[in-house]
Amino acid sequence: MAEGLFGVHAAALEVRSQRMGVLASNIANASTPNFKARDIDFTTALSAVEHQPGGGVGGALKYRVPTNPSMDGNTVELSTEQTAFAENAVQYQTTLSFLNGRIGQITRALKGE
Repeated sequence: MAEGLFGVHAAALEVRSQRMGVLASNIANASTPNFKARDIDFTTALSAVEHQPGGGVGGALKYRVPTNPSMDGNTVELSTEQTAFAENAVQYQTTLSFLNGRIGQITRALKGE
């Protein structure tokens, strides 16, 4: 029933939340030797979550290929990660705002307003 009310947006919020955690981990490990930056392929993850809600992003978690690999084996490029995190945060907030609006509409309809 929630899928019909909220469409793809509930699944998108779940994927964006998981991606935020992955990107935050990359940023936190920017100076950890041999740490490999990862990211979530949104389309693949969204499909996985839609078919198995709560099941995680499955094979959508990929290692990021750095443009300038560091000497210590760390593949985190801080500017790339910060940009991806900021973009994902805006997309997360947009999806959340849409869902809040939808919930407001449903609430008003149930109250008969």
